[in-house]
Amino acid sequence: MGKMARSKYQLIAALVGSGLAGMLVALQSRINGGFAQEIGSGYLAAAISFGGGLVLICLVLLVSRRGRLGIVKMRDEVASGRLPIWALFGGVGGAAFVLTQGLIAPLTGVALFTVGIVAGQVSGGLLMDRLGLGPGGRINATPTRLVGTGLAILSVIVTVAASLDGGLVLLVLVPVIVGAGMAAQSMVNGLVRAAAESAVTATFMNFVVGTAILGAVALVSVLINGWPKSWPTEFWMYCGGVVGVIFIAVAAMLVRQAGVLLLSMSNVAGQLIAAMLFEIGFPLAGGLTPALVVGTAIAFVAVIVAALPSKPLGRS
Repeated sequence: MGKMARSKYQLIAALVGSGLAGMLVALQSRINGGFAQEIGSGYLAAAISFGGGLVLICLVLLVSRRGRLGIVKMRDEVASGRLPIWALFGGVGGAAFVLTQGLIAPLTGVALFTVGIVAGQVSGGLLMDRLGLGPGGRINATPTRLVGTGLAILSVIVTVAASLDGGLVLLVLVPVIVGAGMAAQSMVNGLVRAAAESAVTATFMNFVVGTAILGAVALVSVLINGWPKSWPTEFWMYCGGVVGVIFIAVAAMLVRQAGVLLLSMSNVAGQLIAAMLFEIGFPLAGGLTPALVVGTAIAFVAVIVAALPSKPLGRS
């Protein structure tokens, strides 16, 4: 009983920690979306955000002996074939997310952007748990998780249908796809973290890959459109990468305890709460609307339902 109680409290702690990290994700969306608006380039904003995160995690790596040893362990695990090479590319999902924060969030607003991310995260998390791709192995779907995933998708439909805007439908499909990529990012980061025995190593790999991709995209953008004529003076506009470092490290540490789906669920609960607050106080687009409130409420209920205990469908 003692072991079961400990496991229960560890799961609760993991879900709470993931929820708080999710609030940071919405904060990052607001920062990077606003930054992109200020300089007129979502591509350059994404590269600067990720590059700032890379600088921070490199400094952490310098003082973290475990992180440096983790790089050696990770290399050995890849060389032996125990860690697949594709597990090192979680930064692709992070890069796509940060890029769409600058390109899509200013057009849809933080809350609608987040609802789209939610639908992608929970759908992707359900699939990856079912396939056993995460570090915790195969986790069969339960009725509550299936219902929760369906509600998350419904939240997007309700929110977008009220606008009757075909262009908006296409825009929201982008964060849905990116949200699935974020679930995959948490999954592969968990694999790297387990192999390297260091969340710092997993986070470092994320930012190396993501910065390389976004740097190349930003370079092409600058060559075509030129350098921004003005830059924001608020220091917090440049802190998106710092927020990303914290989020990725927390997700890599907690995915084993919670599983990909539940981690995504608790994470998006925090995102939704923070996104609503930003739409009220610091909107990027049209601010709060009745449809947005209803859609966000459905998405939040989806998170709660999916986290409810029930027996898995099929055999473990």
